[in-house]
Amino acid sequence: NHEGVGEVAAVIAGTTTFMLAAIIALLVSKLKLGRISPMLWLSTALIVFFGALTIALRDPFFIQIKPTAIYLLFAVVLLVGVWRGKSYLKYLLEAAFEGLNEEGWRKLSRNWGLFFLALAALNEVLRQIYNVQNDNFGTWISLKLWLFMPLSFLFTFTQLPMLLKHGLLQEAEGEVLSDPPHE
Repeated sequence: NHEGVGEVAAVIAGTTTFMLAAIIALLVSKLKLGRISPMLWLSTALIVFFGALTIALRDPFFIQIKPTAIYLLFAVVLLVGVWRGKSYLKYLLEAAFEGLNEEGWRKLSRNWGLFFLALAALNEVLRQIYNVQNDNFGTWISLKLWLFMPLSFLFTFTQLPMLLKHGLLQEAEGEVLSDPPHE
């Protein structure tokens, strides 16, 4: 249908813009900081890879299945790491969570791995309900924006008590307390 074609074209345009922004962020990081963080490398690689597939295939089915694939990839990597006693999130996010102990990193990796599994399952349920054959592609896109983003923010905030319990900010508080008083 004509409306579906317009929605796919909008997704292609948005994907192209997002890919360019990711590459620019990579370059700016290299120029301004002299290095590129592992998280930025990984996210840019995924954005460019899946974005290129989206543009090349121009298929709404692929656009809808792409989030499931990404969520499953992240879930498997994180959960296999935890199973092996490692936290791959630590490698990617260590600078953002200074002071977090090893147990905290494992729990954070486990929790995010399980959350990504839940997002993959939710995307598949929504994809089945709002599949492109039923001309509900626009509804699926809206749900991706207005449901998944708030769920991700909410989940992030639910992790704060666990992060604080396992050392996040303790080093920073110690530094503040040990500073000499200013006169």
